[in-house]
Amino acid sequence: MQPSQHKALLVIDMQNGLFHASPAPFAAEPVLANINQLIALARQAHAPIFFARHIGPDGSPFAASSPLTQLIPELQMNASRDRVFVKRFPNCFRDTELLAALKSADIQELVIVGMKSEYCVDTTCRAAADLGFRVVLIEDGHTSVDNGVLSAEQIIAHHNQTLAGPFVQLVSSAAYAF
Repeated sequence: MQPSQHKALLVIDMQNGLFHASPAPFAAEPVLANINQLIALARQAHAPIFFARHIGPDGSPFAASSPLTQLIPELQMNASRDRVFVKRFPNCFRDTELLAALKSADIQELVIVGMKSEYCVDTTCRAAADLGFRVVLIEDGHTSVDNGVLSAEQIIAHHNQTLAGPFVQLVSSAAYAF
């Protein structure tokens, strides 16, 4: 079996209400380009691609039917091949079908990109490592916004530094191969 058949790409919360918010996420366009490059590489390798959408309670701005929760149209998603799932928590595994889908596909390495670095990306990286996956965090494939204490650039750098080693293998988008 080829190694790429044991790898999957997880794109977290690249949705209108986060990516197209004001202020814009740090390095939004380069991060989007890097994610789309990884989507293309995963597709060429026939690796499964999963897209997470974060939703909130009915009646909230992030209700499931809200345009804010819809994935951004700039993503190179293929609705007939890729899997989209909704989540209500920062951990992409909590109360979702993601773990079962990854196990069913015999995935051993999970490549993670998306938003926001300090919330869903961080939480999912840690959870995936705890679940026994080899986790690859694409260092230039996740983003956030300034939070009043740290700039988004600092948040991203901090999470890359903190997660690398015990939780993830940190790799640039240009250096990763499926």
